[in-house]
Amino acid sequence: MPFRLYDSATQSVRDLDTVVPGQVSIYHCGLTVQSAPHVGHIRKEVVFDVLRRWLTHLGYRVTVIANVTDIEDKILAKSREQGVPWWALAYRFERELHDAYAALGCIPPDYEPRATGHIPEMIELIKILIDRGHAYPAADGSGDVYFDVRSWPDYGRLSRQKIDDMEPAEDSEPRGKKDPRDFALWKGHKPGEPETASWETPWGRGRPGWHLECSAMAGKYLGDEFDIHGGGIDLRFPHHENELAQSTAAGRPFARYWMHNAWVTAAGEKMSKSLGNGALVSQVTEEYPPRAVRFYLLAPHYRSAIEYSDTSLAEATASLERIDNFVERSKDLVGPVEPELPVGFIAAMNDDLGTPGALAVLYTAVREGNSAIEAGDREAVADRLAEVSGMLGVLGLSADDPIWQRQGGDDTALVAAVDGLISELLKQREDARARKDYAAADGIRDTLIKLGVEISDTPQGPKWRLPR
Repeated sequence: MPFRLYDSATQSVRDLDTVVPGQVSIYHCGLTVQSAPHVGHIRKEVVFDVLRRWLTHLGYRVTVIANVTDIEDKILAKSREQGVPWWALAYRFERELHDAYAALGCIPPDYEPRATGHIPEMIELIKILIDRGHAYPAADGSGDVYFDVRSWPDYGRLSRQKIDDMEPAEDSEPRGKKDPRDFALWKGHKPGEPETASWETPWGRGRPGWHLECSAMAGKYLGDEFDIHGGGIDLRFPHHENELAQSTAAGRPFARYWMHNAWVTAAGEKMSKSLGNGALVSQVTEEYPPRAVRFYLLAPHYRSAIEYSDTSLAEATASLERIDNFVERSKDLVGPVEPELPVGFIAAMNDDLGTPGALAVLYTAVREGNSAIEAGDREAVADRLAEVSGMLGVLGLSADDPIWQRQGGDDTALVAAVDGLISELLKQREDARARKDYAAADGIRDTLIKLGVEISDTPQGPKWRLPR
């Protein structure tokens, strides 16, 4: 079965057909780095990370570009409020975004272009649009340049709206516009704004409009036509609609598929910075294991909304513990196995990245594997362990994945020291039992239990763990 993806533009599920056979090019809109990322932001990163991992498993050579919007109205406003340079504020939160990627086990994009590094490409795109009659400099001398939405008959195709039913554009002042729905390609420099936040152009000093940035950067790294463009559903209009219009009006075919993930909601409302209901990734991953947070975000279908709650995260944590427990027990019984994927899992993932169906297959394998352990059926245990290991690997949830092992950071040496000390105590316990000094062996066991260390005796020797 080929991989099938729901295309927001056609509102249909289509077989993946790429520009270059065997290769997939993906552009997804990164953050405007004005504040720390919350769980709603990072859901998109997890979704596209799972997509990337699955396409790679299918044998595609995958290229992922995710931009960083480091110049924008909100960044300038917050830098004024906080009394710091706009570029320093943007860089601070760009680093926090990278920390959030890493915390949830996301493979970094192949490249993360910054908007401020691509001003020449943006100016070139504006010139093309003006020459083709789809853009115009404002007549009021402000230095603004607008896209003329009525000049492009396909405007509204992505969001399936008619121009007259649309709200006026909110990304610029209405001055100098032919139509209130025209959106800014370039914003003239205003009194009071820092000179460093402007660049010289044929229309005067200024800075780029948000929509223009993504079109220029996608074209720079993926070409005039690429495979998949994505982001949160809130970006479909106006951001992605405007990207599509300005790119195609400039003669660039742009994206073949549009992929949008649904919101994370809090009390029924979209989680957002403006509403102040965002659960920061840095805080959530202190309260819950990062792998469990990733599990929580990928478990529902990417086009389904997720209601954020502590109950849901606690359930995700418990589910992952049950899976991990099966993996540990199985490894103790049969040792390492070669990962493989069940047919049902493959079918679910190939059907528009159907993670709910894929996880149903995972849960079944764990349940059958636990029954096989109780029955002493080593062959069945090995088969189920191979399947579970394969599925966890594709989903980026394998506890053995180096991406999780690296999260120890400065604590790596401490963890190694603790492991060495406990292993030595367990060795002393085994020696005491061998010489039938059961009092000493029990004393060591009781001491470790008081310290919160769980001990299990297996055919391969004693194992220890800390409660999750």
